Amino acid sequence: MTVNTPLCFRGKKILAPMVRVGTLPMRLLALDYGADIVYCEELIDIKMLQCKRVINEILETVDFVAPNERVVFRTCERERQRVVFQMGSADADRALAVAKLVEGDVAAIDINMGCPKEYSTKASMGAALLSDPDKIESILTTLVKGICKPVTCKIRILPSVEDTVNLVKRIEKTGIAAIAVHGRKKEERPQHPVHCDVIKAISEAVSIPVIANGGSHDFIKEYEDIETFQRATAASSVMIARAAMWNPSIFRKEGFCPLKDVMQDYIKYAVRYENHYTNTKYCLCQMLREQLETTQGKKLHAAQSTQEICEVFEMGDFYEETTAIFEAKKTSLETKTQDEDEQMEDPDVIKMAVRFDKREYPPQITPKMYLLEWCRKEKHPQPVYETVQRPLDRLFCSVVTVAERKYRSTLWDKSKKLAEQAAAIVCLRTLGIPEGKLCEGENHLINKRKREDRERLINRDHGEDLAEPSHKKANFIEETSDMNVPKM
Repeated sequence: MTVNTPLCFRGKKILAPMVRVGTLPMRLLALDYGADIVYCEELIDIKMLQCKRVINEILETVDFVAPNERVVFRTCERERQRVVFQMGSADADRALAVAKLVEGDVAAIDINMGCPKEYSTKASMGAALLSDPDKIESILTTLVKGICKPVTCKIRILPSVEDTVNLVKRIEKTGIAAIAVHGRKKEERPQHPVHCDVIKAISEAVSIPVIANGGSHDFIKEYEDIETFQRATAASSVMIARAAMWNPSIFRKEGFCPLKDVMQDYIKYAVRYENHYTNTKYCLCQMLREQLETTQGKKLHAAQSTQEICEVFEMGDFYEETTAIFEAKKTSLETKTQDEDEQMEDPDVIKMAVRFDKREYPPQITPKMYLLEWCRKEKHPQPVYETVQRPLDRLFCSVVTVAERKYRSTLWDKSKKLAEQAAAIVCLRTLGIPEGKLCEGENHLINKRKREDRERLINRDHGEDLAEPSHKKANFIEETSDMNVPKM
């Protein structure tokens, strides 16, 4: 049994949050080389709130998936007790909602208060929060009180040491577990020297762990330098960004691994966890750096898929073997799911293999509308749709109940709406009722709409442009539900 212990931020070597770098492959690689804690890249609260939490049985991951099916955040059991979820937020309620969404899958929650980029500051996030201590206090206090996992934040220093220390003392009172300090002002960049003296003043002024960040350019060239930077700042822990991006084996006590081995290890994780090839290519380019103009670097730059990236690094066989394993696993899970579906199948449900193709219907006319119209005409209760989503492939299936009988398509669809339309088609065809297809000839719903449109025009011409009665609108507007679709 796994015991969940609170994450400790003292005496740790930490992978910093880096946009486009801190994805799952890099985090796992850093852990392999000796990192104690890894931060994910900053993820914006509004984007996360649109996501659904999905168990990916093939990859054995937990995915937070956007409406467009893009995976916004992916994690796995290997890092669950050591990954810190960093979010960008300027609203306490939104921050808490995101924290509650992900807290069961991560070790801690961090608020980004140091990003100086415009995309973050123009939304009052990142370094923009440094000028609004009240908002900082509100966000952090809300999180500390609202979730069970440790809460941290990452800041940049203010123009004066005194102001910085005063802000950090106020932050400490919110109850956070640790604070990461990038030792540069928001207008400073990596070429500017890191202000170790300010980090040291903070470390000596507060009792919570202070995590020193920003030493890659001036201090950290190899593993031994991590402790040098820690002593210079009197910090509890050290957070490494660019030095780890260039070679994540910076965390290795025994010293750097050959870059070729590091890149191949990274690619293995990228393939294993289906990292998007553009992200994989970006991270590999950061590792190659001055070697980008070599033959290998130029081939990497030209690669347009994960498979092509693997071929650049002589890992084509690994890619083929891994994808074959995934396909076999997918087939096995599909067979298992199908068997479970058959065992759980309600024998009273009438089934038919159909799909809804909107090209076969007039604009704005659907089988659901025809079914609703028929139910009203026959004085039946309106159709009730029950829709489920299958975690394996995220496809949908819907069962419609009409006059105490149930109907569904045996084919699974890519959206809830399509699945409901397919269920309506099964019902209509079983009952021998027209479903509104173009090939059926004259469409009475279209004619009805045209008549009502003409009536509205006549009323408007006579100064009687009244609102359309809701009972007429209901003939053409399908009932929809905002409820979340349950998983099978």
